[in-house]
Amino acid sequence: MIRRATAATAAAPARAATAVCLAVAALVAAAPPPSHTARLAQDAEAVHRAGAVGVAAVLDTPSGTATAHSGAADTRTGRPMRPDDHYRAGSTLKTFVATVVLQLVGEGRLSLGDPVDRWLPGVVSGHGNDGRRITVRMLLQHTSGVPNVTRLPELLPALYSADGYYRNRFRHYTAEELVAAAVRQAPDFEPGTGYRYSNTGYVLAGMIIEKVTGRGWRAEVRDRLIRPLGLTGTSLPGDAPVLPAPYARGYHTYAEGGGGPVDTTLFNGTAADAAGDLVTTPRDVNRLFTALLTGRLLRPAELDEMRRTVPMPEEPGRRVGLGLETTPLSCGGFYWHHGGNALGYSSENGITTDGRRAVTVATNSFDEADEGRQDAADQAVKELIDHALCGRSAAP
Repeated sequence: MIRRATAATAAAPARAATAVCLAVAALVAAAPPPSHTARLAQDAEAVHRAGAVGVAAVLDTPSGTATAHSGAADTRTGRPMRPDDHYRAGSTLKTFVATVVLQLVGEGRLSLGDPVDRWLPGVVSGHGNDGRRITVRMLLQHTSGVPNVTRLPELLPALYSADGYYRNRFRHYTAEELVAAAVRQAPDFEPGTGYRYSNTGYVLAGMIIEKVTGRGWRAEVRDRLIRPLGLTGTSLPGDAPVLPAPYARGYHTYAEGGGGPVDTTLFNGTAADAAGDLVTTPRDVNRLFTALLTGRLLRPAELDEMRRTVPMPEEPGRRVGLGLETTPLSCGGFYWHHGGNALGYSSENGITTDGRRAVTVATNSFDEADEGRQDAADQAVKELIDHALCGRSAAP
């Protein structure tokens, strides 16, 4: 367990770093059966054929680690996509942020039942929004009804057109600015009475982390998770628009304009804030989810709360917890995950309920103009994850 509650435990992250890294590394020491490695390669190629510019996958099992890749990380040079390439992981950050919130709950510094107004008085108000009736749990589970800030093209034009991207890709946003714009809209529903994905809820969660700890959410995520787990390929870039090398360039095809893919690699992540300002690698994502789901980051009570799920009405069979989602497996049971999209990037991950198999798939393209093409790529990613976690052998 990793905590940083008091001055007396200030040295805990350094000690935890060694223990956690050794424990996780024990899961990735050898090599899985060749037939499983071949299946991963087949499935990665299928994702590329379905429409992804490039794809990279990393599978960790008790037998070791398998990697696969297909397509290009850079269409100008033809450089292949590689499993160690950095990419923008978007909403996968929500798992990191929810974990920090639950660590603070375990330390007795806040409660999942706390109303938002306890920590951010008056921030969520007006137009029917009421922070006195919205709890921290609702923010993390998307049951708050707070409108999603990314539905506002006038605020975030880079998400909606090539021209908007070029004009605003280096624009700095504050959390307060994002939330204020969102709550100028009417709520989606009464707090606690429905489910609808809202990035605004996680921007608010990041603001609450700062109020509770006196430090920004990026500092808390770094000190509690990234550094102790040895996630050397993971960063929270903020205003820095350039990805660390090696990286996959991102290619986004906007629904408007019809101009083909736009290279959206350069981007100021403050537009996503605590809802998605994450750069990482597939290996690091597997390491985070393995540590989390095997109980190394949260006490049992908080991990149980994180895994307490409600249905996702528009996606039968799937459920959502606090920074985690579940999807059924074809071999029975389900897996935990939280994927993420960013301009020009789409990624998904999965880990079995026992934490013994984890896989992350990153692609460096997203097509809003051809819905069928993007749906095909997404379906191929889901099939890769299902095959990897079910231990499927190579197709004949």
